[in-house]
Amino acid sequence: MEPRRWVVKLGSRVVVPREGREPDVPFLRELARQARALREQGHELVIVTSGAIATGLALLGLARRPPAIAKQQAIAAIGQIALMDAYRDAFQGEGLTVAQVLLTHEDFRHRERFLNARQALKALLELGAVPLVNENDTVATEEIKVGDNDNLAAMVACLWEADLLILLSDVDGLYTADPRSDPTAERIPVVEDLDAMEAFAAPTQDPAAVGGMRTKVEAARRAASYAIPTVIARGREPDVLVRLARGERLGTLVRPKAKRLTARKHWIAYALKPRGSLTVDEGAYRAVVERGRSLLPSGVVRVEGDFQRGDAVELRAPDGRAFARGLVAYGAHELRRIQGRRTDEIERVLGYKYRDEVIHRDDLALLEEAKAS
Repeated sequence: MEPRRWVVKLGSRVVVPREGREPDVPFLRELARQARALREQGHELVIVTSGAIATGLALLGLARRPPAIAKQQAIAAIGQIALMDAYRDAFQGEGLTVAQVLLTHEDFRHRERFLNARQALKALLELGAVPLVNENDTVATEEIKVGDNDNLAAMVACLWEADLLILLSDVDGLYTADPRSDPTAERIPVVEDLDAMEAFAAPTQDPAAVGGMRTKVEAARRAASYAIPTVIARGREPDVLVRLARGERLGTLVRPKAKRLTARKHWIAYALKPRGSLTVDEGAYRAVVERGRSLLPSGVVRVEGDFQRGDAVELRAPDGRAFARGLVAYGAHELRRIQGRRTDEIERVLGYKYRDEVIHRDDLALLEEAKAS
């Protein structure tokens, strides 16, 4: 396999056994051996690791994460130290140095912080370290959380402009149904159309994990929009990374789109959290999706949320389906006054006019669902 820049995400149950123990040190030693072998082949490796909360739960003797966010953050803080110690000891045995990198959604939303994070990864790799990325659970609030490490890994892959995203979990790929409950489920070796696969992606039932296969499909979609392929495979498959480097077909390969979004449109579509939504009529929907036009106030039929000028919003089709995201030229209170109006009425209604468009086409990015329709 040709890719040189790899982002590898390890799920909670890959790092911490289901029996509720602390991180599996023998497994991490084996991972370190593979990391060294990949480096010798010229690959650069960034690891996005789950397991901080699972480790904290094990250390505290708790069976499941408590509902209170503050307690979850405290458990993550306790587990993070033990998790990093386990990685450090395992990788030192292979002559490798690891470095902890904690991120939140804000590090991707703000351009300066985004670039700083990219430079930090580059500097660590130049120093010969293996970056270990995790969400900063101890301080992250709902507003700044990515929420799961599958999507965090995809965001890191796009930030770093990786060649390959690898999602390692306790399932060896994407199936037509949950193989743990349906014996007729079949593994899908290659995915060309992620939309068709979403019906098969179930959330996790594991109390120590977050997401499940659904978040892996979401992560693969993020990566695909940036022309990055994704492999979903079993983390405890022997020599999984080395075998992938040899070109073996393991798990499920999600092929990327032939044409990737520009960096700016990818940022709008996948790095920003929408502050509200605009529902448009059929004519506006077709103008945006089929003809690449800007959104005008005449096409807006419903405004939801409390957003300001320049915020990101989600665009919804007449049937309620989200199909795009964009940066608005008017705040929510202004849009409620001019929705359904012609552009030549804006100044009369508001007393001023910033621009004719509610969202200019340069500030608008279609989601993959719309592109595939």
